[in-house]
Amino acid sequence: MSDSGPITQHRAERVLAFMFVGIIGISILAFIAVMIGTLAGAGADDGFSQGVWPIVLTLPLFGLPIAFLLLIALLIVNGVRRTRASRAGSS
Repeated sequence: MSDSGPITQHRAERVLAFMFVGIIGISILAFIAVMIGTLAGAGADDGFSQGVWPIVLTLPLFGLPIAFLLLIALLIVNGVRRTRASRAGSS
């Protein structure tokens, strides 16, 4: 067995990354659902204001900015971890 050094857990980075991917995925699926719904005629006669459509329509409006903020947080957490690791390695 080779000694490749200690394996560290980066739980915060993993959680932020999975949240980012999940929110982006759901937002893209909602956007595609709106496109398919429009193609199928759900938008005719104000059909998008009934049922689950209002949620599907507003999901990308809130999801994509939240995902952008999660990406910035992920970059900050990653930068802090790398800075700490380089300081610990140089000492």
